[in-house]
Amino acid sequence: MMRLAILGSTGSIGTQALEVVAANPDKFSIEILSAHSNADLLITQAKRFDPNAVVITDESKYTYVKEALGHLPIKVFSGQKSLAEVVQWDTVDTVLAAILGFAGLQSTLAAIDAGKRIALANKETLVVAGDIVMQRAKEKGVPVIPVDSEHSAIFQCLAGEMPGQVEKVILTASGGPFLGRKTNYLVNVKASHALQHPNWTMGAKITIDSATLMNKGLEMIEAKWLFGLTNEQVEVVIHPQSVVHSLVQFIDGSLKAQLGLPDMKLPIQYALAYPQRIHNDYKRFDFKDFAKLTFEQPDTKTFRNLALAKDAMYRGGNVPCVMNAANEIVVQAFLQNKVGFLEMSEMVEKTMEKVSFIEKPTLEDYQRTDKDARIYAAEFVKTSQLSVY
Repeated sequence: MMRLAILGSTGSIGTQALEVVAANPDKFSIEILSAHSNADLLITQAKRFDPNAVVITDESKYTYVKEALGHLPIKVFSGQKSLAEVVQWDTVDTVLAAILGFAGLQSTLAAIDAGKRIALANKETLVVAGDIVMQRAKEKGVPVIPVDSEHSAIFQCLAGEMPGQVEKVILTASGGPFLGRKTNYLVNVKASHALQHPNWTMGAKITIDSATLMNKGLEMIEAKWLFGLTNEQVEVVIHPQSVVHSLVQFIDGSLKAQLGLPDMKLPIQYALAYPQRIHNDYKRFDFKDFAKLTFEQPDTKTFRNLALAKDAMYRGGNVPCVMNAANEIVVQAFLQNKVGFLEMSEMVEKTMEKVSFIEKPTLEDYQRTDKDARIYAAEFVKTSQLSVY
């Protein structure tokens, strides 16, 4: 019985993880559930899965959650500090890190320090501070199992392979809802258009990142740290069908690919149960349903976020942290119709130029960088003609 802490249980990954748990009650139990502000769903989840404790990081919602669960033997906590403490409990075996954005870093590091196995769904943790996170995981002997479909694919392709045999990894991208579109079309798109992903059902932020290709840029940086690769060993290819989830090319030229229908419950289940595989009744992939699988190079002139992310990866230091923070700010502004689709890349780039470069940041440097980048990006948002303040 694997005892789980699901951080970000009310988000897209968290809710699907609970579906996996519900389907396998003999294999998983819930010890900790956490949410930021979705108190009602957290309460519903707690009543169904009977965790040892819940954490609502929005402290203004604490009393509401406490009163709703007062008749149950469930401990209720609030705030980021409490979250970093409960993940270290002896009753937790595996921590599913699915908190969105930079906010997931502190609790993930706390879980690593406590020797917990990490199922990592928060790519920003490695984008922001991949050097620190993976070094600490190595020192503690903690396995970090990826949940992203692309990184799960690479992880599975590497199973049984000897170290030093990888020539490169190739991350596949669907291309999002605007594949093939040019700037004259994109200048007028709204959030409602960008949220219509052709293949995957995801949260709003990651769906917008997919539309701008920032998501694939973040995944490049994540792959570098997760698998100990050089910048040159990470590539991206557009694959509209989202059947091949990623590939590994080895030093002899051979390729391994992991295939399947686009369903996030598959990599979630794999990460939670690893190294075992669990039978399920999900729809199976059938080659007869796909007349062809296609691949093409990404259009980085139109979708500039991928080029910005690659630049951040090569520059290193605190630059990926700057880029991530700025992107979180501008995506939120886009979702609120305060900036245009193409403006997001412009504002991220300006923020990357504005924040001072630190070659070898400490954790405190990363925290300060994140704060500074958000301030600058918010100022750039105010300059948009769409922004209303």
